[in-house]
Amino acid sequence: MADTPHRAQRPRPLSPFVTIYHWPVTMATSIIHRFTGIGLAGGTVLLAWWLYAVASGPDSFREFTDLAGTPLGQVILFLIVWSLAFHLINGIRHLAWDMGFGFSKATAQTNSILVIAGSILVAALFFAAAFSGYGGYYQ
Repeated sequence: MADTPHRAQRPRPLSPFVTIYHWPVTMATSIIHRFTGIGLAGGTVLLAWWLYAVASGPDSFREFTDLAGTPLGQVILFLIVWSLAFHLINGIRHLAWDMGFGFSKATAQTNSILVIAGSILVAALFFAAAFSGYGGYYQ
């Protein structure tokens, strides 16, 4: 039996690798939808704290508003509002999918971009209304 010649072994490919793998925008929105659901659970805790502070009197409410008024508090509030907007808009998109609409690749990608942009716009509009005084936040 003859010995088989040894071929030069090429290294196995590392695919998909972080540096070469491209996330489709639909996959990103799916992952973000899960994270925003988790974020909304945390936001519910803050909502409960706010309701408790309102019911407990002016001192407790002032403590909450002082913390919510800090830059970190404002970022957290914006992220909660954005999470709610994203989860709502993406949920509507999922309802359309459940009815059989928007399954083509191009439509799904376009809708994903619209969900991200729309949620940022809705959150920014809510904060603009709050800071302008129309929401009663600074009156």
